[in-house]
Amino acid sequence: MLDRPSGGWEPAPVTTAPPSTGAGPADPPEGPSVDKALKRERFGWYSYDWAMSVFNTSVTTVFLGPYLTAIARDAAGPDERLSFLGLSIAAGSWFSYVLSASVVLQVLVLPLTGAVADRTGRKREMLAGFAILGAIATTALFFAGDGRWLLAAVLFVFANISFGAATVVYYSWLPDLAGPDDRDKVSSRGWAFGYVGGALLLAVHLGLVVAAEDLGLTTGEAVRICLATAGLWWGAFTLFSVSRLRNRPVAASAARSGSSFRQLATTFREMRAFPLTLWFLGAYLLFNDGVQTVISLSATYATEELDLAQDVLTGAILMVQVVAIFGALGLGRLAGRYGAKRVVLGALVAWIGVLFAAFFLQTGAVAQFYALAAVIGLVQGGTQALSRSLFSQLIPAGKEAEYYGFYEISDRGTSWLGPLAFGLTYQLTGSYRLAIVSLVIFFVAGFIALAALPIRRAVLAAGNTPPERL
Repeated sequence: MLDRPSGGWEPAPVTTAPPSTGAGPADPPEGPSVDKALKRERFGWYSYDWAMSVFNTSVTTVFLGPYLTAIARDAAGPDERLSFLGLSIAAGSWFSYVLSASVVLQVLVLPLTGAVADRTGRKREMLAGFAILGAIATTALFFAGDGRWLLAAVLFVFANISFGAATVVYYSWLPDLAGPDDRDKVSSRGWAFGYVGGALLLAVHLGLVVAAEDLGLTTGEAVRICLATAGLWWGAFTLFSVSRLRNRPVAASAARSGSSFRQLATTFREMRAFPLTLWFLGAYLLFNDGVQTVISLSATYATEELDLAQDVLTGAILMVQVVAIFGALGLGRLAGRYGAKRVVLGALVAWIGVLFAAFFLQTGAVAQFYALAAVIGLVQGGTQALSRSLFSQLIPAGKEAEYYGFYEISDRGTSWLGPLAFGLTYQLTGSYRLAIVSLVIFFVAGFIALAALPIRRAVLAAGNTPPERL
């Protein structure tokens, strides 16, 4: 069951008009119809996490890193180096550099995406457009075989930019769907839906990879099918999500702001009036760089350093998805009791322990790898879900999509530091173990920054009502 909003909060008006009309009626309907409409829309919002999570699990986390590394090595010379734009690049570092390039480019796209969404109110159409474009690029990875390492890189960069832009729009619905005291719970449920969807498709992919030889496929062909079906899943379920989500009226300040570029410039100037919100973004940038790098490059670490087979890796990631369902919901409950900030800080301590444990994992030790993956599953979803809901408390009203654009920059658009540190450490030392432990600095710095943030004062400074527990 979905609970009604607590306190004096009321959801923003829900439009029943066709998508092309943009905003809905000025006054929301009265009575039980509000509850029914809100439940329907929340379910649609949850279902987009179900749709998009397969890109994170099957594409970025499991298959693309090892596959792109393998085809890059096949195309490299005897010294295992690639020639790209006049540079000599270690094939083992290629995926981390491609990942870094994709998120650097998002810095140019994501803030403008948020400004357009707030100014036009056409979040529904924008979510559908970006998600479908990303899904098409992901599906096209099927054709990135036979040493086409550059084609695979270009398609992934395009897909990851589209993924980030769609996520900006998706996140901006959260303040419309839940009051301050409900957001941790609603955000955690959305993340749990994502883990269920990711786990289901990943289970199918695991079966396909394991049975590839019996089906007359090479492992590479099976992986290409997995990448393509992840894109099809993302696109198909996006259509269902969009059918349940609704646009809201544009805030008066956004409507008067002129062009999206002018609005974005105004928001840049206004953000200086909310230094505590910027403080949170800085802390999130630091620790989330570590989270995203571990998620994205764990497959590379497992195959290249621990010498684990693809089916072992996929099974571990599948287990993470299942454990993370309960982890996200469980940490969401803990946030209701102890406050989201305290729970996130505890999760960061666990992440630091994970990295040191990864450094000492024995080569080929499947049981050790599975045990560490279970710990990651417990803290992964809760860290991200509670950070998302915590940030929603720090956004001035009417600026949700723009501020989530900057949040997504911290989430993905500037998550190039971790992969870059990982790649450079490997290139300089030749050790994936040193590369993985180098990420500890991001979690330690993020912990210190978040612990020092006066979160209740930050909520009040943004003009919002703090929930009972932060």
